Amino acid sequence: MIEVIHITQPQHQEIAYRIRETVFVHEQQVPANAEYDEFETSSRHFLAFADGIPCGTARWRYTDKGIKLERFAVLKEFRGRCVGSALVRAVLADIQLQPVAQGKILYLHGQLSAMPLYRKFGFEPVGDMFEECNIQHFKMIRKPGLA
Repeated sequence: MIEVIHITQPQHQEIAYRIRETVFVHEQQVPANAEYDEFETSSRHFLAFADGIPCGTARWRYTDKGIKLERFAVLKEFRGRCVGSALVRAVLADIQLQPVAQGKILYLHGQLSAMPLYRKFGFEPVGDMFEECNIQHFKMIRKPGLA
């Protein structure tokens, strides 16, 4: 069973940071100073559990371009078990609950390997491929009003 919670406790935030460190810093070789940023406290963070084991995380935040979904990370041993889908679903549901989010463009920077997941939720690539931290991405947007 997969459960996703909005992080409200410091110990859950620490677990989310450890998951991000494992996936991004160690596995994908993203520099730690690029992984953690000034938006940590202004973002809404989520933690996924599979059968009670913390295994994935994500966050979203307001930007001048709309709402950015980001920092989706699932531990390697839990990939392919719908944890990523559960995280996207939970983040989208949370955004829909925010009155000031209504009508805003939702977007993300999708790694090539994760694009099929985001497409299932209505995100489409726009523009040219680009690199962030030596990883190829596409900007993907989701039009307002998609359920």
